[in-house]
Amino acid sequence: MTSKKTWLITGVSSGFGYELTKQLLKKGDIVVGTVRKLDGVKDFTDQYPDTFFSKILDVTDTPSIHKVVNEVFTKFKIDVLVNNAGYGLFGAAEELSDEQVDRILNTDLVGSIQMIRSSLPHFREQKHGRIIQISSYGGQVAYPGNSMYHAAKFGIEGFVESVAQEVASFNIGVTIVEPGGARTEFRYGSAQVADELPAYDGNPAHDFKKMLDPANGLAPGDPARMAARIIESADKNPAPLRMVLGSEALKNTINTLEKRINDYKSQTDLAASTDFPTGE
Repeated sequence: MTSKKTWLITGVSSGFGYELTKQLLKKGDIVVGTVRKLDGVKDFTDQYPDTFFSKILDVTDTPSIHKVVNEVFTKFKIDVLVNNAGYGLFGAAEELSDEQVDRILNTDLVGSIQMIRSSLPHFREQKHGRIIQISSYGGQVAYPGNSMYHAAKFGIEGFVESVAQEVASFNIGVTIVEPGGARTEFRYGSAQVADELPAYDGNPAHDFKKMLDPANGLAPGDPARMAARIIESADKNPAPLRMVLGSEALKNTINTLEKRINDYKSQTDLAASTDFPTGE
């Protein structure tokens, strides 16, 4: 039987954050959840007054991240940090505004980086901890019309993979979760779309509109099952570095990586041509 844990989860008012919190509280764990507005977690507060604790936090505000994380670790011995806060932004790169670019990077990339950086000194002092970074298979596979989302997810995966190697000796495990399409608010509620330019009518950059329309079929991923697998991963030792959720996501990821590897292998002579000759 697994031991009870205390979790710090960002963005618990919707999506995976909400589902994770619901399942964890039901099984008796403690959750400290961050939200931008308290009304989104009133049901948790009312039903679990002794095991659910909310914190107001906008992850684009770095000073507030440091303040909240320090307060939480002072009051609780956090076992698991889940970086979940984030959203999708769709549209051709040219269609995006400067404000949209800055906001998604500050939310999906910089916010997660700063949450991890703020938590590491506390995990080291505790001599244990687990970091679960919610990414996407879009951290490995890129599609048109998703450029800034991919920029954030490719970026956070590189950061987290490096940090995982830095902190392994401190008994801090790190897992990158790469979900495929799921039936959450991410796709059917919170997704943001750029103002369209006529030049991109019929362009692959606008294919996302079919995906966002439920009339074209719902996403295959079950948020409840995905959340259960994420929770189970916290008890695995060593921590799995990556975990893909969804058969379609895994298939597309493997196909993309195989093509990438074959492309690299075809460049063997090209790469060697830029080395100094042996002995020089």
